[in-house]
Amino acid sequence: MNSLPLLVFIVLIAAMFLMTRSTRKRQQQATQMRNEIQPGNGVRTIGGMYATVKEVNEDTVLLDAGPGVDLLFAKNAIGAILTDDEYNRIVHGIEHDLKSDADVVPDDASSLTETDDEPADAAAASDDKAVDLGKKDAAEAEDGENKTDGPAESATAEAKADEEPKKTDGDSGAK
Repeated sequence: MNSLPLLVFIVLIAAMFLMTRSTRKRQQQATQMRNEIQPGNGVRTIGGMYATVKEVNEDTVLLDAGPGVDLLFAKNAIGAILTDDEYNRIVHGIEHDLKSDADVVPDDASSLTETDDEPADAAAASDDKAVDLGKKDAAEAEDGENKTDGPAESATAEAKADEEPKKTDGDSGAK
């Protein structure tokens, strides 16, 4: 009966030893990574900011976060050193394609149906005049006349509509 508490105590000590060992190993790797920081490296801070190392001091790092923006951080605030490809992909959106000779699959199907030659219908459609979707003149609608295409004829139709007496609702002019 006395051996059970001793066994539990030994298991707890072993678990604590393994946890502290792994934590110590991670801390040593982080310290080694921070000691390897060189000017020109792309880094991510523990706060999630991406920047380029401009200057490295004993306990601090000067980061270039953009044109004219230099920030001083503690070395402990550097979370990761990024490779050039990873930094350019994240910050500048530049993808480094290892298969540059391979065919590129388009995002949509429009490039699969397009050809280099423009069809004659598309060229003709672009030269067409705009379609008038407005209402017919009230005079034309009442008279049953056909719609005119020419500017002179439409001007005469408008003048003719202006000459006709206009109908009103009620006796606005009479007292």
